[in-house]
Amino acid sequence: MTRTGTAERAQQARARGRFRGRSGGGAAVPGPVLALAAVAGTFFALPLLGLLWRAPWSNAWTYLTAPAATTALRLSLWCSLWATALSVLFGVPLAWVLARVEFPGRGAVRALCTLSMVLPPVVGGVALFFALGRRGLVGQYLDRWFGFRLPFTTTGVIVAQTFVAMPFLVITVEAALRQLDARYEEASRTLGASPWYTFRRVTLPAIRPALVAGAVLTWARALGEFGATITFAGNFPGTTQTMPLAVYLALEGSNPESAIILALVLMGVSFTVLVSLRDRWLGAATGGGVGAGGAGAGGRHR
Repeated sequence: MTRTGTAERAQQARARGRFRGRSGGGAAVPGPVLALAAVAGTFFALPLLGLLWRAPWSNAWTYLTAPAATTALRLSLWCSLWATALSVLFGVPLAWVLARVEFPGRGAVRALCTLSMVLPPVVGGVALFFALGRRGLVGQYLDRWFGFRLPFTTTGVIVAQTFVAMPFLVITVEAALRQLDARYEEASRTLGASPWYTFRRVTLPAIRPALVAGAVLTWARALGEFGATITFAGNFPGTTQTMPLAVYLALEGSNPESAIILALVLMGVSFTVLVSLRDRWLGAATGGGVGAGGAGAGGRHR
């Protein structure tokens, strides 16, 4: 067989296998499944395409460099990063307790900790207001004893974003902990390591891909938070007006072109981060991270 014929056969084989699935021995993807998947993908792509189509590209730089836009973007990044840091600080221990500690009502506690994922964000903002507001359940004492008020402040924005975004980290890390082979931790304790040392040097490195994936999802959710922020922290330029609120204000103020540009910035930042990290961290978390670690542990303890 000539070299040209071999190359043509290989090219045809690649073309036939282009839409073959990864599971099931390389079986071809059913036509209806592929068609429905294409419809779903188009459904998610259409809003972005609509923004790109209507964007005033000739004036885009003017809208992006406007003082209100740059201030809102800076505030959004600052608050979302703080919300992500707080979510990691408190969410990882919470996920560990939910995954490893048996106690009565654990299911109810898990539901309570992830409730803000399914609540309308405005409802979450109202709940925060009556819990941490000036006359709230806890907020009244913060005001009376320390003169500390959360509503309508930048700190209030961070609290609202943390309340809405932390569940994404909790469920991601908890799932990774449940899949993690516990024999690594048992071996560490058998060798005399303290529980805290085992947690820092064994557990956290083993779930690092899931931890990074959860942190990225948390940051993206915090960056786009709107309802809880405007309800609990208000919409004050330079103090609580984040990018989503600036988009809303521009749209309400009969300036849709500015709203489109700001919305594209938000979507572009989130899309770029998720695409750049997904294959490295989300893929590792579901494929070669926790599962592979469990397999490796099994191989070592045979």
